[in-house]
Amino acid sequence: MNTASIYNMRPAFSHGKVLDIFRILQVAGLKSFVPKEPYSGMSMPEKPKLKFYEKVPQYPSYMRPPKMMKNLRFMRGPELVNNTLIHKQYGIMATGGGRMKWGHFEMVRLTIGRKMDPSRMFTVWRIDAPWQPITKKGQGQRMGGGKGNIDHYVTPVKAGRIIIELAGDCEFDEVKGFLKNIADKLPFKAMAVSHELMEQLKEEEQRLERENTNPYTFKYVVQNNIGGCHQWLSPYDFKWYGKYR
Repeated sequence: MNTASIYNMRPAFSHGKVLDIFRILQVAGLKSFVPKEPYSGMSMPEKPKLKFYEKVPQYPSYMRPPKMMKNLRFMRGPELVNNTLIHKQYGIMATGGGRMKWGHFEMVRLTIGRKMDPSRMFTVWRIDAPWQPITKKGQGQRMGGGKGNIDHYVTPVKAGRIIIELAGDCEFDEVKGFLKNIADKLPFKAMAVSHELMEQLKEEEQRLERENTNPYTFKYVVQNNIGGCHQWLSPYDFKWYGKYR
């Protein structure tokens, strides 16, 4: 409730000087809320909760599960495709690269299922089920002997990738709390975002680049080999100029 202040000024004399004594009275009032925007433009799906993902991908019976190299390029650099919100509402965005195990998928699915209201909200995955095999050798084995057996499967994620998307008849302040808790538990840096917040971040990045008065940017230093930096720079620094490491 609002607090209205009523000031009653009474003259008082102290050492020959007139002082203003203010008396503040607390009174109750009504608070005016901005009406919520009407929910329209999309329909609720038949199953509003997240789909269960298998721990191991299914292969045909005649096919042997293939092994794979690390391929760090799968989680290095910016995401160029799945980096926007389809429903223009809320979600979780990765701000760094990493790998999601099956346990992280279950953590996200169960937390969302407990916290959200399925009668007026729905969520969708924006990443695939675990598909990249990670091999590991047993404890105490000697070096050599070929590549180890498949230990588990992961899903590589790049910076800027949307992990999940939440939409429906709700506001960002209502879902921001549990989305942030989920983002903090992921094995890479992530944050809860809304469509408006993503637009503000993009505009702020463009503003900083536009109003930068220092000509010696990382890109300028790399392109001109200042200080002989070509001797120790990574090949990815020539590609993204220090943004994604």
